[in-house]
Amino acid sequence: MLYELCLELNNFFEYARYIGNVTIKDGNVETELLEEGQYFRIVGSKFNDGVYQYPTRNLKDEVYHGGLWAMAVPPAVIALSADIDQWRAKYQTIDGTGMSPYQSESFGGYSYTKATGSSGNATSWQDVFAGRLNLWRKLK
Repeated sequence: MLYELCLELNNFFEYARYIGNVTIKDGNVETELLEEGQYFRIVGSKFNDGVYQYPTRNLKDEVYHGGLWAMAVPPAVIALSADIDQWRAKYQTIDGTGMSPYQSESFGGYSYTKATGSSGNATSWQDVFAGRLNLWRKLK
């Protein structure tokens, strides 16, 4: 979710950037750029583009020429990511209310109200968390 959140914010909280050959061995990136617990972004990889927390053991081994970005993600953004994950688990599942196009329904004289967000579509996490997202958003 953190990758998707950073894309939405147009903000990867870049701290340092390495461009060149990057080796991923035994599921982890080989670098001295990162500290334990730090988030990082892989760019230009054939198999592993995305955001991860160092160290990781779940990357596909490869050597690629591209970018490795050290990130300095504020704790508030990590908390926001966790809140969005919880919201999505509750409302964007097949049984969740977010999957229904209706906010309310009535029977008898039948009426309904469609649930819509700022985009005119069903409410999304972007709509629900817009106020908190805007604090961290970068202009394109």
